Amino acid sequence: MPSSAEMASLADGMEQYLTRHLLPFWQDHAPDREQGGFLCHFDRNGRPTGETEKTFLSHVRLLYTFSSTHRFGFGLGRSAELARWGADFLLDHYWDADHDGWAWIADRQGTPTCWDKVGYGQVFALYAFSEYALATGEDRGREAAERTYSAICRHMADTFRGGFYELMERDWQPKPPGAYGGDRKSMDVHMHLMEALTRFYELTRNPTHRRRLVEVIDLILTRMLHERYGTGWMHFSLDFRPLAVILFSTQWGRDAERKEEQARPLNNTSYGHNVEFVWLLLHACDILGIPRSTYAEPARKNLDHCMQYGIDRQHGGVFVEGPHDGPTTVVAAKQFWQQAEVMVGMLDAYALFGDEEYWRAFRNVHDFVFGHFVNVPGGGEWYERVDRTGHPLDTALGHGWKSSYHTVRAMVQCLGRLRALAARTPA
Repeated sequence: MPSSAEMASLADGMEQYLTRHLLPFWQDHAPDREQGGFLCHFDRNGRPTGETEKTFLSHVRLLYTFSSTHRFGFGLGRSAELARWGADFLLDHYWDADHDGWAWIADRQGTPTCWDKVGYGQVFALYAFSEYALATGEDRGREAAERTYSAICRHMADTFRGGFYELMERDWQPKPPGAYGGDRKSMDVHMHLMEALTRFYELTRNPTHRRRLVEVIDLILTRMLHERYGTGWMHFSLDFRPLAVILFSTQWGRDAERKEEQARPLNNTSYGHNVEFVWLLLHACDILGIPRSTYAEPARKNLDHCMQYGIDRQHGGVFVEGPHDGPTTVVAAKQFWQQAEVMVGMLDAYALFGDEEYWRAFRNVHDFVFGHFVNVPGGGEWYERVDRTGHPLDTALGHGWKSSYHTVRAMVQCLGRLRALAARTPA
């Protein structure tokens, strides 16, 4: 059984890393003092790469980072200042006054170059501006969250089949089918909508917002999880029939290279998303005021699946994805964000169930992250991707789709959990 001293020591190390390296990396490197907003692209040494494209996702995630670290008492006031700096740029440049919603990509000056309405971006705006309002008390944060929520409900909601559309034109008409994604839904976007609604309801305490959050939780649990294994399907038809995952034509991220026409296997699930869903669901319970044990069964299925098949017991860390019903065959690389989310989720699992296997899973991933992902000489951020043994494959510390959201949030969330566990654990 881990001791309170071990937990406190890990928490102390994380806090020093967060406050001396990771958060200062983004505070020092991200602000674009010439054009406003944030620079997004940094090499392994923490230097700007010269790429100047500014994605909405990177900006709204940095808004969340600086808001949340200020709210939790980190950043020495600089986080609040940078949250306001980011809010200025977002509100001045990305909001579509003609059609509602947020543009997807802009140039360095903030002129949108892609007006697609991407559901993933809309729900992150709801999340980040809700956090901004909670952290600063500024009315414009609440107003931005409320109009984002209104746009999501009016333009994204599929009132016929349930759930929400995800890939749309500037005027909110669905994209064409196939690679354009207009005929698909995903657990990813609905999970992050749950996350955003949790924070939004925490801000407003509006009964309507509470009901919407409960509806989204119920939809995920009844329509998006494998009937037998309880793990998450990743892509769906509009009527929630599971589909093999494909790449979309709208620029979305920077996964490992894969031919555009090549879909992942249908029997496939994401360890990182499954565990992230669990801890976000448990946090939603806290905000809703219901016992965490309410969702113990779906939580345990996803946690145990990751622990059995996702954790690399030989080299450490967590794999990217694999089948619902067996071990992964995709062992060539590990990506940064899955590590971050699994650390948080396994601490919640240990706190909820008391099984030391969850603590061992947390330590496994924690030790792999600090041994192989964290690049302290480069400023403290994590590499994008390493091979199975921890050798860097993609050494970017930041780009248009990788910023501070997973890494900083994981440290803040793990710190709080470790402190709470240490307080109730014998020395």
